[in-house]
Amino acid sequence: IVGISALLTTTMPAMKDAVQALKAAGLPGTKIVIGGAPITQEFADEIGAHGFAADAGSAVELVQRLVGEAA
Repeated sequence: IVGISALLTTTMPAMKDAVQALKAAGLPGTKIVIGGAPITQEFADEIGAHGFAADAGSAVELVQRLVGEAA
């Protein structure tokens, strides 16, 4: 699991670049989750992240679900 968080909208393009780079690296089984103040589910879908969490508690639940799916 790779988690990426953004605080400002100015960092969102770098988040997209990071997701693309991780996918290009061909790391099987790697899941990418994103979140942060300016992030939405729509943006997560747009950049190809495997999940979005609006807060830390939701992120824990999301990661637990993704790890469970991989097992």
